[in-house]
Amino acid sequence: MTTTTVNPYLEGNFAPIRKEITADNLEIIGELPPDLSGMFVRNGPNPQFTPIGNYHWFDGDGMLHGVKIDSGRASYCNRYVRTQGFKIERDANKAIWSGLLEPPQMDLPYGPSKNAANTALVWHSGKLLALWEGGEPHAIKLPELETIGTYNYNDKLTSAFTAHPKVDPVTGEMIFFGYSIAEPPYLQYSVASATGEILRTVPIDLPVGVMMHDCAITENYTIFLDLPYTFRPERLQKGEPAFMFEEHTPSRFGIVPRHGDNSDIRWFESSSCYIFHTLNAWEEGDEIVLVACRMSSTNVLMTSEILEDPDANIPRLYQWRFNLTTGTVKEEMLNEVPSEFPRTNEQLLGRKTQYGYGGKMAPTTTPLFDGLIKYDLGSGKSEIHEFGAGRYGGEAVFVPSPGATAEDDGWLVTFVCDEESETSELVIVSAKQMTAEPVARVIIPQRIPYGFHGIWIPDCS
Repeated sequence: MTTTTVNPYLEGNFAPIRKEITADNLEIIGELPPDLSGMFVRNGPNPQFTPIGNYHWFDGDGMLHGVKIDSGRASYCNRYVRTQGFKIERDANKAIWSGLLEPPQMDLPYGPSKNAANTALVWHSGKLLALWEGGEPHAIKLPELETIGTYNYNDKLTSAFTAHPKVDPVTGEMIFFGYSIAEPPYLQYSVASATGEILRTVPIDLPVGVMMHDCAITENYTIFLDLPYTFRPERLQKGEPAFMFEEHTPSRFGIVPRHGDNSDIRWFESSSCYIFHTLNAWEEGDEIVLVACRMSSTNVLMTSEILEDPDANIPRLYQWRFNLTTGTVKEEMLNEVPSEFPRTNEQLLGRKTQYGYGGKMAPTTTPLFDGLIKYDLGSGKSEIHEFGAGRYGGEAVFVPSPGATAEDDGWLVTFVCDEESETSELVIVSAKQMTAEPVARVIIPQRIPYGFHGIWIPDCS
């Protein structure tokens, strides 16, 4: 195996940083809202050592970046998620595992893959968990962002754990799943109580292993995405990638009562597509409505397949309506501007929302976001906040204003990098005044590489 020499995900602001720092009394441009109090934490890949072979953005060790805001002041810290794999490589002083683009290392004594804990975060039952969909979560201490260790719900976690669990804002339940690509059950579905106890785990039948990155919930249902990005080992015998997008295979959406099982699930077919992230879902009469970012096809694992569709890998906001009475599906594009990392006011998750938010994708070969989009799902209109020339951000988390009565009364919070000056900042935008300048910019004393998903924790003391 050779070391990667030229890779866009190891250069510029995708390149990793090595220092873990803590900094107080950060410089603020503008004024922090006086009633904004809590901590923004974002996860992302940050390889500890020079990767082995071809590096994929999904491979890097998890690193958490956090900004704590209180009484008009801000502090910053960043920490690696100290997984078992991180510690093993640290002790060896080199990378041991290769990544997604290399053949699996079946002879490694520690197993062929490393839980990087690099994708997302969830706050549930007073615990912050760093997530990676191929394995167990890792518990994180706040506000220091130190790793406590893996968390398996008192040995009741019997599957992998999705990077995108859903916490019901009314019941406090957390809905999650784990998928397997190589052997059945290809999908296991779990519900945890508001107090953090896994109530049940049931298998859901799928015909083949698929990459299932996200799901959605309504007040009474869970929606699974059985999309045709499949894993078939028999393709290897033909010299083809085991993972491929099957562009002539329909997409399937499974709708199951929250506390139901495989015998209760109903499957709806729609056009072939791939969805990384859902925005929200809700019940409306006889219909289940799903809003998500849809791609016509994908080769996200950078396989050699040639996709016929020129719009492959370009996500746009779509809506599906699944009629539980007639069994019909209606699919439509809501906005033609390429966007990803959709979020909503999660105080209304699973209920009908008027607004959604997403990252506006720049016309670049790597996934850069040059602004934020606010969607009015009722009128179909949208507003855009531009970061400015040479400035790129990521997923924006909606933070509701304390005591808010309007759905969009709050702020969008994200990290932005100025590529010319190679500096990073936390940007806070009023969700009610999207086109205005940020209400505050918190200057970070070191560069923050582009990453994945973030979370806002109101009380992190």
